[in-house]
Amino acid sequence: MLRVRCLRGGSRGAEAAHFIGSRLGRVFTGWVQRTFQSTQAATASQNTCAADDNKATNPVPKDCPVCSYNEWDPLEEVIVGRAENACVPPFSVEVKANTYEKYWGFYQKFGGQNFPKGHVKKAIAEIEEMCNILKQEGVIVKRPDPIDWSVKYKTPDFESTGMYAAMPRDILLVVGNEIIEAPMAWRARFFEYRAYRRIIKEYFNCGAKWTTAPKPTMADELYDKDYPIRSVEDRHKLAAQGKFVTTEFEPCFDAADFIRAGRDIFVQRSQVTNYMGIEWMRRHLAPDYRVHVISFKDPNPMHIDATFNIIGPGLVLSNPDRPCYQIDLFKKAGWTVIHPPVPLIPDDHPLWMSSKWLSMNVLMLDEKRVMVDANETSIQKMFEKLGISTIKVSIRHANSLGGGFHCWTCDIRRRGTLQSYFD
Repeated sequence: MLRVRCLRGGSRGAEAAHFIGSRLGRVFTGWVQRTFQSTQAATASQNTCAADDNKATNPVPKDCPVCSYNEWDPLEEVIVGRAENACVPPFSVEVKANTYEKYWGFYQKFGGQNFPKGHVKKAIAEIEEMCNILKQEGVIVKRPDPIDWSVKYKTPDFESTGMYAAMPRDILLVVGNEIIEAPMAWRARFFEYRAYRRIIKEYFNCGAKWTTAPKPTMADELYDKDYPIRSVEDRHKLAAQGKFVTTEFEPCFDAADFIRAGRDIFVQRSQVTNYMGIEWMRRHLAPDYRVHVISFKDPNPMHIDATFNIIGPGLVLSNPDRPCYQIDLFKKAGWTVIHPPVPLIPDDHPLWMSSKWLSMNVLMLDEKRVMVDANETSIQKMFEKLGISTIKVSIRHANSLGGGFHCWTCDIRRRGTLQSYFD
């Protein structure tokens, strides 16, 4: 996922609903507010695979290679991203709103050009080693196609260059036997889906469902061109007011703002995921799945999995720097909330599009095995105390491009069935 985690999280739910409602009127307010509640059923006609009694079902064809309901069932097949040809996105307003001030000069100078070649070369080697280790652990690994992301493109509404296909978690969400292509919100990522189409077509031909969410025009109206960020204090103030760089002009979302726990899927309103995008997902997945909006004390939310990472049935990692406002929902359900230790990554290591909290952006191979950065010894000890074996891989240079293990992957098949963990 693009881990543009310039301190992710979310705004206060009630304040965000009030802000959006005041802008768009009572009708829109109704469904915005409903997205802040546990989403229950829509009509049965919205999902013909739903059982009549609305119980958990397992409609996946027997030989379909796509089947995943959560973040921790035994991993059998995965897509791992590519760092090849990675380009710095142009310094447009949505990029500025999601990056640290100290790197703004970097984007202004190198936007539209390749990331530093030496750094990318090291990232490529790290991800190759990660793929080899996954294969040794018995996991089938698929890779997106290499593409020249420096090519300029133009739509009727904007011009841009591309970015990369490094973070499949950002653009693909697997729910059961369905692959959902996210519409995205950055103009530099408009055509990112092209790198994955060969793989998705193969899965489709083997029986998987394939859905592409409505593609936004990414016209100027989707962005607050005057989004007033000048400092961290500005970011905190805007987040508390429920103000984001993306508007409600049209649906947009990144898949990485959603995280799965069986029948319950959690999402945050962020700089790249708006309420219209959340509502599209809610209606699309109902009635078999319930979409819950949760929020965090975060001055710049983008992508949920370095803020809130569900690692097992009843077990969640919650970033201590970005507390969840709805954490009682999990505690009342009997879940254990773990606060991971402070990351150990040095201050001088470049993190152009992310925060240090990629240390908690781990990939569960099953309930008792986790892939974690070899340099993050503190979180390794935390997992060991939980009885979870650590598979150590160094991806520090890959981190610089915006993601940890969870971001760099999209699990295609996990051995398990659809269950509810909150009933």
